[in-house]
Amino acid sequence: MENFFKVKEKGSTVRTEVLAGLTTFMAMAYILMVNAGMFSDLEGVSYNAIYIATAISAVIGTILIGVLANLPLAQASGMGLNAFFVYTVCFGFGLSYANALLLVLVDGIIFIILTVTGLREKIFEAIPDHVRVAIPAGIGLFIAFIGLQNAGIVVNNQSTCVSLVSLNVFSGTATWASVMPILVTLGSVIAIAVMSKKGVKGSVLLGIVGGAVAYYVLGITVSGFYDGFAASLSFNPFTAFADFGSQAFGKVFTAGFDFSDYLAAGHTTTELAVLIITTSLAFCLVDMFDTLGTLYGACARGDLLTKDGKVPNMDKAMLADAIATTCGAVCGTSTVTTFVESSAGVAEGGRTGLSSIVTGALFFIAMFLSPVAALIPGCATAAALIYVGVLMMNCVRNIDWLNADTAVPAFLTVAMMPMTYNISYGIAFGVLAHIFICLFTGKAKEIKAGTWVIGILFAIMFFVTH
Repeated sequence: MENFFKVKEKGSTVRTEVLAGLTTFMAMAYILMVNAGMFSDLEGVSYNAIYIATAISAVIGTILIGVLANLPLAQASGMGLNAFFVYTVCFGFGLSYANALLLVLVDGIIFIILTVTGLREKIFEAIPDHVRVAIPAGIGLFIAFIGLQNAGIVVNNQSTCVSLVSLNVFSGTATWASVMPILVTLGSVIAIAVMSKKGVKGSVLLGIVGGAVAYYVLGITVSGFYDGFAASLSFNPFTAFADFGSQAFGKVFTAGFDFSDYLAAGHTTTELAVLIITTSLAFCLVDMFDTLGTLYGACARGDLLTKDGKVPNMDKAMLADAIATTCGAVCGTSTVTTFVESSAGVAEGGRTGLSSIVTGALFFIAMFLSPVAALIPGCATAAALIYVGVLMMNCVRNIDWLNADTAVPAFLTVAMMPMTYNISYGIAFGVLAHIFICLFTGKAKEIKAGTWVIGILFAIMFFVTH
C-alpha cells in the first residue's frame, strides 16, 4: 500500500490515512439517508432501493478517485444535484424517475468525453467567474430551503407563497405532535453547529443520529406515536438489495427512453428535445463546477496543490467523477460528485488515495446497515440539509458586491435557484444577465463564444418550455 499510494513520500503513514478515511466517511455518511429519503418521494422507487444505489455509487466513485488520482477524496450522489433531480426534473418538468436517470447518464457520458478531449477547460472558461463562484451558494440556499420544508418549518401560504409554520400550541392552531419534530430539527442544527465549532469529527452524522434519538424519546409524549411501529420494522438487510434490483438497477435502460407520459401531458417533441439538451447541460455544468471547486478547495486545505497552484492529477480525478456518475445512473441514483466533506479527512492528515480506499470500504459495509438507517426520521435528515446549505455559502465572500456588472449576475444566480426551485434557472439568469450587462455597457467583446452558446441554449429553454 505504501509503494502504490506513496504514503511515506507524501509525508503520511498508513495509520493516519486510515483515520482520515474514517473521518471522511463519518462526515459524509449522512448522504445515504438524506438521498434515500429525498428519492423516496418519487413514484416507483423506495428508500431501500436508493440507499443501496447511493452506497454502491459512492463505493465506485471513492475507490476510483483513490486509485486513479491518488487523492484523499470521496464521492457520492451530490447534494443539490439530487434535489435538482427530484424536485425540478421529476416534479417540476414532469419527467419520470427513469427519464431523469437517462439525463444523468448523458451527463456522465458527456463528462467523460469532455475530460478525455480537454473540452472541459473550454466550457469552464465560458462561464463568467462571478456566476461560477455564486453557483454553490445558490445550491446551498436551495438545499436549506428544501430542508426547512421537509421539517415543516416553512409552509405554503396563499398570500405570500411561503410562511413560517404556526408554533402556537395554546390557541389550538398547532399541536405538540406537529411542533415536536420541528424542535428536533432546530435542536439538531444547533447541535451540529456546536460540534463543528468544537472540531468534532462527523458532526453532521452525529447530529442526525442525535436528532433521531431525541425524536423517538420525545415520541413518548405524543399520543399514538408508536402505534404499529413494530409491525413496520424489518431488520433483513437483503430486503433493500431486492428493492434495488427490482426498482432502481438498470431502470435507465428499461424505462429511461420512454417519454410517453411527458408527451401525453401535452408537451411537444420540440419541447422534449430542448428539455433534454438544457437539463443535461445543467447537470453537467453543476457537476463540473462543483467538482472543480471541491477538488481545489480540499487540496488547498491539505497543502496538496502542485508548485504552480494546480490540483495534482486533475484530469484523472475528473475522469473518476465522470465514470462514477455514469455508473450511478445505471444503479439508479443522481449525479455522483466529489464531496466537500472530504476536507474533514484531509484536515485529519489524509494525503493519498489510501484514505479514499478506507472510505469506500466503509460505504460498502454501510450497504448492509440499511434497516438501521431507515429508522432515521425526516426531521433529523432535514437538519443535515439545512447545515449543508450553510457550508455552501462560503463562496459569496469572493464576489465583488460593489460592482453591478458582477454583483447582479451573481445575485440572480444565488437568488433564482431557491425562489424558482430550479438550479438551472439560477445559472441561466446569471449567464443571461452577464451577457446583457456586457452588451449595454460597451463590453460586448468580453463575452466569450462559449458564453454566447450557453446563453442561447438557456434562452431557448425559457421560450420553448414555458
